[in-house]
Amino acid sequence: MAVLPIRITGDPVLHAPADPVEQIDDELRTLVRDMFETMDAAPGVGLAGPQVGVPLRLFTFGWVDDDDLEWRGVAINPELWLSPTIPGDPDEATESEGCLSFPGERFPLRRAERALLRATDLDGEQFEIEAEGWLARIFQHEYDHLDGVLYVDRLGEGDRKTVAKVTRKAGWGVPGVSWMPGVDDLEG
Repeated sequence: MAVLPIRITGDPVLHAPADPVEQIDDELRTLVRDMFETMDAAPGVGLAGPQVGVPLRLFTFGWVDDDDLEWRGVAINPELWLSPTIPGDPDEATESEGCLSFPGERFPLRRAERALLRATDLDGEQFEIEAEGWLARIFQHEYDHLDGVLYVDRLGEGDRKTVAKVTRKAGWGVPGVSWMPGVDDLEG
């Protein structure tokens, strides 16, 4: 197992739709193990293939809810259905999120409260999870990565100006910039 470098905004793999996974094999199983190790080392609650430079439709997730129930798995070729998003400004205290591909920053973003995830696991079995709250947010965030969308792309105008400033100051927004969990002093 290995910790992989995480691509930072501006790398083309993060800004293009990912390709479907065609085959579940040992190479994919190794990638998923490495993605879990990378996600845990970052630390993060989700990690999509494009974030580690692999343009495939899969993501890992790992989160413990308020009832101490652990949600951990991989979603291969996921489909996601969402409840309608409630209009209005997001609450900074409860709706802020970060991203390992825009590390060290958090911004509030309104998301759907509920989501239905359908995907395939590493055994080739279909599964379905009905998620609410933070787990639904995790699924939406990671699914966006598979479509070439970062959460900062969805922010309002004021926050987008801050994102542009942070991007310029950090030297991001160009191909080939990444960070290594456990080595670089960055968190998202």
